[in-house]
Amino acid sequence: MFQKLFGKRHDKQKETMTAQFPPEGYKPILHKSICSGETTAGFKNPETGKYIEVMLIRGEKDLKQFMKMYEITERPETEY
Repeated sequence: MFQKLFGKRHDKQKETMTAQFPPEGYKPILHKSICSGETTAGFKNPETGKYIEVMLIRGEKDLKQFMKMYEITERPETEY
């Protein structure tokens, strides 16, 4: 019944990961909500401010997976 009323839930992080990630000019960022504390990992263009969310970070294991997937050697900067 819930799905009938509100429809199927769609996740933001269903972007296809390709060899082109991160796009040219983007840098890895951890984006953290000051309200809920939720952390997401993605890439931000410093010139335009555009942020592309890639995955939800629930702990150190998820962060290590993100860094391994995109061959990131240093911990990404955290933005609020």
